Amino acid sequence: MKERNGTMMQFFHWHTPADGSLWRQLTEQAASLAEVGITSVWLPPAYKGAAGGYDNGYGVYDLFDLGEFDQKGSIRTKYGTRDEYLQAIESAHNVGIQVYADIAFNHKQGGDEEEEFKATRYNPDNRNEAIGELQPIKAWTHFTFPGRGVKYSSLHWHWWHFNAIDTNAMAQNDSPGVYLFEGKTFHNEVDKEKGNFDYLMGCNLDIANPDVRKELLYWGEWYTDLTGIDGFRFDAVKHVGADFFVEWLNHVRNHTQRNLFAVGEYWSGIDEALEHFMQITDENIMLFDARLHYSFAQASREVVAYDLRTILDRSLVNDHPDIAVTIVSNHDTQPLQSLESVVEAWFKPLAYAIILLRKGGYPCIFSPDYYGAQYKGGGKDGNEYDINMPSHKWLIDHFLEVRKTHAFGEQYDYFDHRNCIGWTRTGNEEHSGGMAVLLSNGSDGNKWMETGSPNVTYSDITGHINETVTTNDEGWGEFKCQGESVSVWVPQ
Repeated sequence: MKERNGTMMQFFHWHTPADGSLWRQLTEQAASLAEVGITSVWLPPAYKGAAGGYDNGYGVYDLFDLGEFDQKGSIRTKYGTRDEYLQAIESAHNVGIQVYADIAFNHKQGGDEEEEFKATRYNPDNRNEAIGELQPIKAWTHFTFPGRGVKYSSLHWHWWHFNAIDTNAMAQNDSPGVYLFEGKTFHNEVDKEKGNFDYLMGCNLDIANPDVRKELLYWGEWYTDLTGIDGFRFDAVKHVGADFFVEWLNHVRNHTQRNLFAVGEYWSGIDEALEHFMQITDENIMLFDARLHYSFAQASREVVAYDLRTILDRSLVNDHPDIAVTIVSNHDTQPLQSLESVVEAWFKPLAYAIILLRKGGYPCIFSPDYYGAQYKGGGKDGNEYDINMPSHKWLIDHFLEVRKTHAFGEQYDYFDHRNCIGWTRTGNEEHSGGMAVLLSNGSDGNKWMETGSPNVTYSDITGHINETVTTNDEGWGEFKCQGESVSVWVPQ
């Protein structure tokens, strides 16, 4: 069997239009994505959110409503109907693309009825510090799903299925706080930010509750049986006991008898936190390379002042290449988001060359970087902004072609200049000739590099450099790139 370089695409962004067309778009575009080299797509949450047809899906209302029931003001979700979702998955499968589902377990929103119970208010910035006594509170914690009833599941959620919330309808002018429910605790196997980061938002699921665990395990069976999904992206894993993800994933893998893919969103630059998660999960769940993204963003801001030799330092792909999902941007870092961390447009081709054309990691392309995106939204300063994210499709398509045909074999790194770095791949039996990549964040660059292929003539597929390079009898050649640019050299 020939070696294959897989590439994922995040097929949505935070400001994807709420017109119910996304599932149909995948059905229409699956064949062309497969042709350029996309082997999997990560889709947004497919279930009904608290804001109905306008909800991105992370304000989870009903896991069993995939755009089938009239709930929260709509039948469809933001992205389409249940039938359109299933059709999109089938269309992707028909052209050899795997589909990964976005799963949010840590919170629910949009409760149907209020309930009264007791809770203790904790400091929102230090969840180990109580700032009040046990008191009666009232909150929207009863989920009855009136549009669905008991179809697919008879469980209706109550306050005892959760452990915390950040609102109290009985409070008058209450200062911010997190209310920990009577008889409940915050779970320990979570991130230690804010003392304990079990609580994120909404009605926080009590993963220790046996009914909650039973329901989520059952839902995993129901969902995979219905959709035939190939894997999962777990949302906000730093807020849920890490051991539960392993339990849930193993349960669903055993049920389907398939080695379903899994990647977790653990958005942290703290090495110890990531190492702890990897230890608890026994590296069964891949992780997005947040550290690499932050390096890309910093490099794009600092331009020539940034030392490119350090671009991979402390990154997951450098230290744990087998479990790193490498990204340039995502829906949380795009402009106007709470975790906004922009990789400037000039640097994105350099960043995509790094994640697509090097060894290690499972690269994920962000759809606005591929297709472009235009949207409006409010910034943290309260002002309204028009955002235009340019398309890099032409270059990414060329990188994907090289990834399919030449990004194989040994890798030789030439990280020997602070403003100009490069690497080569030697190829293998099925993919001969090798390749060379050179990039600069300063002036025009050139570098002698070894491809492993003597007397071979190479050209730059980006078109930035017109002349060719022919390697000598030992397989070395002098490769070039323009300033603040990247060149990718492959055999003519």
